Amino acid sequence: MFGYNTISIDKKHRFSIPAKYRTDFIKSNESKVVVTKDPQYPSLKLYKGSEWELISLKLQSLQGLDPIVRNIQWTILGNASVTDLNPNGRMLILLPQELIDYAQLDQTNKISFVGMGNKFEIWNTENWNLRQTGGSLATEILDVVLPTSIKEMSF
Repeated sequence: MFGYNTISIDKKHRFSIPAKYRTDFIKSNESKVVVTKDPQYPSLKLYKGSEWELISLKLQSLQGLDPIVRNIQWTILGNASVTDLNPNGRMLILLPQELIDYAQLDQTNKISFVGMGNKFEIWNTENWNLRQTGGSLATEILDVVLPTSIKEMSF
C-alpha cells in the first residue's frame, strides 16, 4: 500500500479509503481500521486492524516507567480510534474531533492520504506539501532522544 492521494473529507469528518487500496483490505479480510496520532508530526496514522494488533502489543510491552516511552504510549495507544469497515461498501472512516484538531484538518475539505506500506498517514495537505519541500512545522517533534526500545519499532 504505497502512494499519495488527495481525497475529500466531508463536513462530518468522514472519508473513504481510496478505491486502489480497497482490494488489499478485502483480500486480507480486514474489518477494522485504527486511526491515531503520529507522535512526531501533526498528522495521523491509519492501520489495518491486523497491523494495529502487532503495533499495540509491542507498545504495551515496553517499560512504561521511562517518561518518553510512556508519552509515546499515551499518544499512540491513548488516542487510538477503532472503526469497523464494511469491505463491500465505501469503507467510510469517521475521524474524531480530537484527531481532527491534532492533525489540523478542521478547516479543509481535502486531506493527503499517504500509503507507507503497512500503514497510511493522513495529513493536512498544506502541511504535507510543506514537509515535502523541506519546510518545518511548528508542532513537529524532532529533537526528542528516543530510547532504543522505541527506535527499534516501526510504527
